Amino acid sequence: MKNILIFICVFQTTYPLINGVEYEPTWDSLDNRPLPEWYDKAKVGIFLHWGVYAVPGFGSEWFWMKWKGTKLPSHVEFMKKNYPPNFTYQDFAKEFKAEFYDPEKWAELFKASGAKYVVLTSKHHEGYTLWPSTYSYSWNSMDVGPQRDLLGELTDAVRNQSLRMGFYYSLYEWFNPRYLADKRWIFTKKDYIDNKMMPELKELVNRYEPDVVWSDGDAEALDSYWKGREFLAWLYNESPVKDKVVVNDRWGLGTHCKHGGYYTCNDRYNPGKMEVNDRWGLGTHCKHGGYYTCNDRYNPGVLQPHKWENAMTIDKYSWGHRRYINYKDVLTSFELIKTMVETVSCGGNILINVGPTKEGTIIPIFQERLLDLGKWLDINGEAIYESTPWSVQNDTIAKVWYTAKPGTVYAISLEWPNNSRLLLGSTAKLFRSSNTTVEMLGYDKSLKWRTADNSTVIRLPEKADIQVEWAWVLRITNFS
Repeated sequence: MKNILIFICVFQTTYPLINGVEYEPTWDSLDNRPLPEWYDKAKVGIFLHWGVYAVPGFGSEWFWMKWKGTKLPSHVEFMKKNYPPNFTYQDFAKEFKAEFYDPEKWAELFKASGAKYVVLTSKHHEGYTLWPSTYSYSWNSMDVGPQRDLLGELTDAVRNQSLRMGFYYSLYEWFNPRYLADKRWIFTKKDYIDNKMMPELKELVNRYEPDVVWSDGDAEALDSYWKGREFLAWLYNESPVKDKVVVNDRWGLGTHCKHGGYYTCNDRYNPGKMEVNDRWGLGTHCKHGGYYTCNDRYNPGVLQPHKWENAMTIDKYSWGHRRYINYKDVLTSFELIKTMVETVSCGGNILINVGPTKEGTIIPIFQERLLDLGKWLDINGEAIYESTPWSVQNDTIAKVWYTAKPGTVYAISLEWPNNSRLLLGSTAKLFRSSNTTVEMLGYDKSLKWRTADNSTVIRLPEKADIQVEWAWVLRITNFS
């Protein structure tokens, strides 16, 4: 998966008023559209990268480009060892049969995971569509491969579980002749946009009415080429999903973390974590350089001013299925829960990716991770769903992250403390009154607490009495 951005349109169109609001194809207008409330309340989504790339199952979902585009030696050698000389990428599609695909079982798993929405790759950069696209003749799941409307079947199953359904859509296609011709003209021509991408994207919206349009594959051109602003004006004013749909920020070069609906910024986006630290001499700590380390084990939560999403994947190295995946390549259940907690505490949603197999299954280790997440949310979900960031994102002493609701603060501890005494350094204002109540979710008794030297000590129950295996949530109330 690649990051992408948005573009600059050169003409104005008048659109009808919808609920008294008219959105023009300008960023000033489009960026003022309120984000539908359901999205911020949902917090947790499932991402699915599924396509022909699941057949070789080698490297990642970028297999075709790395084999035929950049000619990565590992991919070239893989093909030489395992396939005849004249084998093409299109030949893989014949083996993409999805013979064990059961969308109802998938939807049940997603429901059990605690997710509130699902996003499926309707079309990745390879151009193969998971629905019978009118504009992708002989390169879609009905014409070649499973001969099924994979996207339509999952959409129905997901909605039957009362979850919301969205679609990832790659604006560009690596080897589409029309796109490559436009590229040769330095994107001054728009044959691919006018005759392939735009009508196909509108067909997807009109036919399946998604709750999310997750754009990608835009980084090679400015937004003026992709016509993303025109599309969004149509989506917000005239489409059948104008009142409920949410979109991301990948609409052309320069739009990431700047325009659109919620921000994804880059893959695995998790605010506050960069690549170069701040230890370049006396006086530079927490002041200069890349990310700030300040002191050992410093891990500040960074509250973002704009709604954002952490699109991440349980397989640390690929979004699509890898046939040779190892146990060590997979996030642990604790790591997954930890990432979710950090993300939500900083105001984000988490979109958790799994890559299904060519047969249409989700491998057991991914199922286990999702079910563990669901079990945790069954007990602790009130600290996640419909929550808001607190005034402090994480504690100054303990590995604790905070969320809030009116009259309630949730302290989520990622470690069980020694002697079952949890020391908090950021909650002094919550414990000025003796009426303050502390409870642990999943435990039926109030917890004792005391203040000491501008910190708070909370006595936890015996760990053996707690149902939760990772990340324990304290509900703090009656502090006003």
